[in-house]
Amino acid sequence: MSEFFQDPPRLGNQYDEDALLRAYLRWRLPPDMLADIEPDLQRLGHRVATDVLALAEAAESQPPKHVAYDAWGRRVDRIETSDAWHALDRISATEGIVATAYERRHGSCSRIHQMALLYLFAPSSALYSCPLAMTDGAARFLEVYGDDSTRPVFEHLTSRDPGEFWTSGQWMTERTGGSDVGSTSTIARRTRDGGYVLHGSKWFTSATTSQVAMTLARIEGAPSGSKGLSVFLIELRDANGQLRNIRVERLKDKLGTRALPTAELTLDGTPARLVGGEGDGVRKIATLFNITRVYNAVAAIAGMRRAIALASDYAGRRTAFGKKLVEHPLHVETMAQLQLELRASFLLAFRVTELLGKEECGTATPSELQLLRLLIPVAKLYTAKRAIAVASEALEAFGGAGYIEDTGIPRLLRDAQVLSIWEGTTNVLSLDALRAVRRSDALAAWTADVRRRLSSVNAGQFIECVGSAKEAVQRVERYAAHAEDEGSEFQEAGARAFAYAIARTEAAVLLIEFANSVEDHAALAAARRWCAGELAPLVNADAGHREDSLGLFGST
Repeated sequence: MSEFFQDPPRLGNQYDEDALLRAYLRWRLPPDMLADIEPDLQRLGHRVATDVLALAEAAESQPPKHVAYDAWGRRVDRIETSDAWHALDRISATEGIVATAYERRHGSCSRIHQMALLYLFAPSSALYSCPLAMTDGAARFLEVYGDDSTRPVFEHLTSRDPGEFWTSGQWMTERTGGSDVGSTSTIARRTRDGGYVLHGSKWFTSATTSQVAMTLARIEGAPSGSKGLSVFLIELRDANGQLRNIRVERLKDKLGTRALPTAELTLDGTPARLVGGEGDGVRKIATLFNITRVYNAVAAIAGMRRAIALASDYAGRRTAFGKKLVEHPLHVETMAQLQLELRASFLLAFRVTELLGKEECGTATPSELQLLRLLIPVAKLYTAKRAIAVASEALEAFGGAGYIEDTGIPRLLRDAQVLSIWEGTTNVLSLDALRAVRRSDALAAWTADVRRRLSSVNAGQFIECVGSAKEAVQRVERYAAHAEDEGSEFQEAGARAFAYAIARTEAAVLLIEFANSVEDHAALAAARRWCAGELAPLVNADAGHREDSLGLFGST
């Protein structure tokens, strides 16, 4: 009797095997720039399937530990992380995952280069992409609002030298507020020397082992609400490496992101530096959130890509009912749908990356700045939700093996689940997109931009696709006008579907443009299939609909 052992899925070079990434870069980058950066991408593509991936697995197997007291009873609040976690920190520095964006060797396209690096690195980083997101956000905030006194911190955050590189935390969430940062209760008290000390609690603080953190606090005497908040920079430790009046209450026991130290903290007279002046902190901190939300979107598509790569490889190895999974038509259909979701989400995430690069280099038009304000929350919320769905379907493609922890497959789903929570939940970001429409001409800028881009597509084989996209734009416009007439409750009840409609329609235009440029059969098939679906799934949230929703909500 012969024993059978199933071959596990294997990863090859994640740059060379990613036809979508390579085609996108050929489409959007000047040839000389692509020739300059491609060797580094190929090298990293190999590393993330070999030594970096091994480090991520080691970090996952050794989660962080909180040591509250030393052997003699002194409070030390030390968070211990694995050697592998520290190695991932060093690699992220030397690979320039943050630095590339600020070196700006290729102008506004530097953000595309950087996010391509992140896209390769994130799925093999044990979520080290999270502290990198906050580090990049802090760097951008200091670049915009900092001064000579904060320049040394900026230099640390953007260094390629592992010995000089710092990461930053982002301490916004409190028991009172959650996503409602306007409810922040942390108080900043002035000291005699003109500085500040902070008092309050932080309910979720990721990257608690970082050297610095950005946070919001209300200066004593400042008005209530979001306008009364100010932004502060905290250097966590003194010259002896001790936390500066920061108490670690506990590490969070989470569904996923298990290698990432996430703590609950108390600030008890913690020295902090005011950055950007007093007040209006929520508006100012949006500079940081823009970065972290783009990171979230790129991490989402990176996770989707990794799940699909593993499931696709497995389909060529697994035999069921007398033939390989890849030979079963229904399995092929399932995998094709996952690829379609990835393509749409990928192009959406890199669309905001392009706009972000232009904004940072001062080359964005006023219209493009409005597009960026609208599309960042839309791209973040949409890609996060799709990443969860794709991870779940990919897990199912492995059958029972997908449910077994030591295959590593369940981690894809556990880690994806946080993406719709980090940097604002789906509903919070849907309302944020709605605010962008209410407070500016962002929707008009978007519809004009979409129509302009569609008009430049050579008709022919894209006639039906272009027609579907134009019809979706008209539906969004009509809905927005009707919603404005109906009032705020109508708008808010339908905000999620409205954001989805913008995301799916923008993705349709991108898929059409991409297919029109690369002349690839798979790209054409993706555009056709996407545009054949529902692009604008809007909700007529009138009084009757809302009453029914209340009834359903209360039916338990």
